[in-house]
Amino acid sequence: MGQVHKSKRRIRFLAVLLSLAVMAGAAVPAAASSVSDLEKEKQELERKKREADERRKKEQQNYNNAAGRADAIASDANEVAEEIDEIDAALVETIASVEMIEEEIDEKEQQIEKTTRECEEAMAVEQEQYEAMKLRIKFMYEKGDSTYLEILLSGKSFGDIINKVEYVERLYEYDRNMLQQYQEARAAVEELKAKLEEEKSELEAQQHELEEEKESLEIILSEKQTQYDNYEVQLSKARQEAAVYKANIKKQNEEIRKLESEAANKQSQIEEAKRLEEEARKAQELALQRQAEMEAAQREAAENGSGDSGSDGSDSSSGSGSSSDSGSGSSSSGYASASSYSGSGGKGQQIANYACQFIGNPYVPGGTSLTQGADCSGFVWRVFQDFGYSVPRTSYSIRSTGTGVSYSEAQPGDVICYAGHVGIYIGNGQIVHASTQRSGIKITTATYKEILSVRRIV
Repeated sequence: MGQVHKSKRRIRFLAVLLSLAVMAGAAVPAAASSVSDLEKEKQELERKKREADERRKKEQQNYNNAAGRADAIASDANEVAEEIDEIDAALVETIASVEMIEEEIDEKEQQIEKTTRECEEAMAVEQEQYEAMKLRIKFMYEKGDSTYLEILLSGKSFGDIINKVEYVERLYEYDRNMLQQYQEARAAVEELKAKLEEEKSELEAQQHELEEEKESLEIILSEKQTQYDNYEVQLSKARQEAAVYKANIKKQNEEIRKLESEAANKQSQIEEAKRLEEEARKAQELALQRQAEMEAAQREAAENGSGDSGSDGSDSSSGSGSSSDSGSGSSSSGYASASSYSGSGGKGQQIANYACQFIGNPYVPGGTSLTQGADCSGFVWRVFQDFGYSVPRTSYSIRSTGTGVSYSEAQPGDVICYAGHVGIYIGNGQIVHASTQRSGIKITTATYKEILSVRRIV
């Protein structure tokens, strides 16, 4: 009877396990559906990211065009500004020249007035001298030769007569010389006046030309100033457009970063869903195994109930299936344990050497068994767990654990992180990792794709 009760207790225990396994098994389709939905959501996020990236590229091109126009307009505006400065300088110089010529004209007018007065005075003196000479000549002619003869005869001696003749001649010569001098002085003054009037005329012609040049420069300056003002308006507009495009680029960058973060988060959810799916699958397999054991136990109970006093009913199947989850390796399975690697170099090198012995074993999505199969993060998680280190279960979370180092500083035992993937660095530019379902656990060049970070756990 004791054996029968023991068998019944085992049946009830197996029935509970079966019910739990069935519940877990029922979750498999739901998990699969969840993974599918998450992957679709991730694909939608990636599509939005591509569209946002295209928009950003267009905005970048628009910004480059606007910035280029702004630079070109600024360059043209600078050239016009230089021309304005040159025209303004020329205008200032012209105005100064006009003022100088006006001063010279005033001075010439004053000189002409002075010369005119001198000329008039000379003419008056000349006229007086001419009139006096005419009177003397007239007097001499009116008296006739007798007067002249009387002058000669009035001399007391021949010498006195000679002196009187010489006196008359000197008087005549004096009148003639004085008249000639006054005539020459008047001619010189008239010549100076004519010269001054000619110089004044030339200055007035120069003044007229400079006034025209000044007017022309003022028109050109006004046109250039209008052109410069137009450039300023265009430049302001181009810079405003560039600022708008730059703001749009910033907005697109923020949207892209947000989508990347959401996609990475979605990838973590996918990996977590896959892990749960794998656990559900294993639970279903365990349930089927337990169901077979329960049926066998039922048959055994039935046989014992019929009076069969066979075996003592010990559960020879207890602990079955546990080897698929341990993955730590043992001498019975042909793998050395993690503890057997102590003393073989540093801890990182020990981890790298330990991980390499599982090369060739399968890749299983959501798996964490080094022998029966693991995915990339499950492989890393199990290896470090066997050495007593706790790391996150997903590749996304592993990217933020430990201490970040550059790839050039990477040492054996460091974790190399990629987009949605991780591996263990073993030195010489190589990693060991659970690659794909087709290739399983293998060694690959560390730079086979872009490295996001290198994390040092030990």
